[in-house]
Amino acid sequence: MQVLELFRDAAETVPAYALFLRERGVDPASVTDPAQIPLMTKQDYHQRFDLPQRCRDGRLDAAATVAVSSGSSGRPTVWPRTVADEVPVTARFAQVFRDGFRAGERSTLAVVCFALGNWVGGMYTVAACRQLPVTVAAPGNDIEEILRVVGELGGHFEQTVLLGYPPFVKNVIDAGVARGVDWASLRIKLVLAGEVFSEQWRDLVAARAGIDDPETGVASLYGTADAGVLGNETPLSVRVRRFLSRRPEVAAELFGESRLPTLVQYDPAARLFETAPDGTLVFTADGTVPLVRYHIADDGGVLPKADLIAVCREHGFDPGDGPDLPFVYVFGRSLFTVSYFGANVYPENVTVGLERPDISAWSTGRFVLSTIEDDDRDRHLSVVVELAPGAEGTPERERMAAESIRAELLRLNSEFAHYVPTGNRTPRVELRPADDPEFFPRGVKHRYTRR
Repeated sequence: MQVLELFRDAAETVPAYALFLRERGVDPASVTDPAQIPLMTKQDYHQRFDLPQRCRDGRLDAAATVAVSSGSSGRPTVWPRTVADEVPVTARFAQVFRDGFRAGERSTLAVVCFALGNWVGGMYTVAACRQLPVTVAAPGNDIEEILRVVGELGGHFEQTVLLGYPPFVKNVIDAGVARGVDWASLRIKLVLAGEVFSEQWRDLVAARAGIDDPETGVASLYGTADAGVLGNETPLSVRVRRFLSRRPEVAAELFGESRLPTLVQYDPAARLFETAPDGTLVFTADGTVPLVRYHIADDGGVLPKADLIAVCREHGFDPGDGPDLPFVYVFGRSLFTVSYFGANVYPENVTVGLERPDISAWSTGRFVLSTIEDDDRDRHLSVVVELAPGAEGTPERERMAAESIRAELLRLNSEFAHYVPTGNRTPRVELRPADDPEFFPRGVKHRYTRR
């Protein structure tokens, strides 16, 4: 992608971007290096300017459809799309289905298990899959309907692909196992998005789904409502990630820490990544709303293919062949959100749940939000709440806080309400004493989320 070319085009044709540059004293004619282009963020660009003004020629009616993502207040951000915007996204799905699943050689049923409606996951995935040599069914995030579709149609195809958020897809597989579904006979493949998962999780879910080769049968996408799918796992990236999962010291050498990020490959001709000085991601992508050096602020970084392969070989592992594309790694979404069943859960939503008088009377309002996995690799939303000095933690108070938080999440966060299954919506609340050294140490700036 030619960043300067897109920059100049946007400066000329997008009213909001022209004003954005003028406010920062940037003369487009004087810019000769992409580093001179100011970063844009959702706060200082999307939330400041009206939606039509962020479209080329101020024309929202040029869009064919819109997608929506929840904000921290529950107010959605709208992302308009044209058919042309779907082309680079479809290419990422095509790479997964072609290289990993060999869909062009096998009759394939693609079952979309993302939430349907305006949310970016479901209908966007349906639109992309309809351009592939597959048959698409879209039951959405309804386990009963998914199992019905699979039972009725799966046997007529050589393979069945389930597409959805990792914890939800696991719930589907577990529900099928409990009802005697022979997943192995359906030659299941998985396409996952929205959350980082471990290689142990990949192995466990692959075993339950009867997937013989987790390297080619399970693929993760890195996507956002802002620009659709930005990158995807390939068999090469999965082999590298599985090696790094066994060698945390090598992972620390590459990523700066031993925890394992999502590792995908991307096409720089369609989405060009760079790393900001604070170790978060910036990308540039064309579209109905052009994004020029857009600071998405996900923790992560970029690695050239040659450099990553060289590190693997230096440590005695040859990952083999794969696409000649660079890698981007992502630890998760922004520092202040937690991803749960693909929904962004914001601390602000939890805060409201703890502000009820019958709860604030015995709590300080401080908490730590995270997701945790149990022994069966099921994911749960966890909220550790700080008790007021002298207050006692009781099961009844934990129940009250959990129910209040759930109610506010459902009220304020449309992604949570539509993505998270009913049985997974109540968080696990733990009450800790004031100034608990593990979660609420004195003299340290408090962090409301934990990875």
